[in-house]
Amino acid sequence: MNVVRLAELRHTPLSVDEVLAAVADPSAGGIDLFVGTVRDHDGPGPREVTRLSYSAHPSAEAELRVIAEKVAADFDVRALAAVHRLGPLDVGDIAVVVAVACPHRAEAFAACRALIDNLKNGVPIWKHQQFGDGTSEWVGSA
Repeated sequence: MNVVRLAELRHTPLSVDEVLAAVADPSAGGIDLFVGTVRDHDGPGPREVTRLSYSAHPSAEAELRVIAEKVAADFDVRALAAVHRLGPLDVGDIAVVVAVACPHRAEAFAACRALIDNLKNGVPIWKHQQFGDGTSEWVGSA
């Protein structure tokens, strides 16, 4: 059975329930889930974020799958899912949802952290933030 059950980039709203259902597995004693949302501030100051938009390189979804498969190989993962939103988002919107199911909680926590950290550092997704003062900023990766 394929351990990586969901690895996608989407222009439509993300569902926590869909990701949780994707990692359901009778051999898993622990499921760890991370949900990243658009916050209302960023950077020094902090500056008020009013909206943002994500864009991605054409290879991003394939690179997400490679990262997911590596995490699944490095940990005792029974099921894994990751989805990231593209396009415009408002404050409070869900930007990313990742989850892993493992036999035990400690490895579920470790695998989920590795998944979100590697996604943010290795998948070519860029964030364009718009601030309350009318300025904007591009951030190198999601």
